[in-house]
Amino acid sequence: MNITKEEIENRITLYSLISRVMIIEVDKEFLEFLESNKDILELFPNYKDWGKRKEFSNAILKERYLDVDYANLFLLHLVPYESFYTRDDQMIESGGDNPVLSLYNSFDFRVELEKARVVSPDHIGVELEFMYMLCIALRKAYDANDLDGVKEILQVQKGFMQDHLLNWSPMFLINMKKESRTPLYHDGADLALEFMLNDFEYINEKLEELE
Repeated sequence: MNITKEEIENRITLYSLISRVMIIEVDKEFLEFLESNKDILELFPNYKDWGKRKEFSNAILKERYLDVDYANLFLLHLVPYESFYTRDDQMIESGGDNPVLSLYNSFDFRVELEKARVVSPDHIGVELEFMYMLCIALRKAYDANDLDGVKEILQVQKGFMQDHLLNWSPMFLINMKKESRTPLYHDGADLALEFMLNDFEYINEKLEELE
């Protein structure tokens, strides 16, 4: 098989990371995880060099700066939902007609809207979490040496990115980067956009090689 375990693990880590940044305000545990992991911190270069990190505790950074920025970006000024970008009336489709729901249901992916800061399953953080879940499924197929399963999951990922994530999230992420007031969310937008575009290329390459 032309895919390595390390590649799958890296994809799991990155989808987990960027979905976590987008889906709800960061917490103490997340900030401690960033601080304690040099490789992950390198992915947030402006945050790493942020003067306020040396000046304030994580609790103060969260309360005074990061939570305020999250609210500004995800709840007040920008709209992190696919249906807003793809529907002519710019309405958020929060009901059962949302096009991503049938795909989620077919993979038993359940969105706990009340736990996250989201009103609809097509929130960018939820769509990224779905990709994370598919990468977990890919690892299971890989561990079982199930080549057909690996191909099928890569095809689902390609289709989901093509029809959903990449169809709208670059616009949101460019706006997020522009509107962000803290380096964490500036870097998060940058990382998410660059990683998704590279990952889409990676998926296409692997599928061609598996043909």
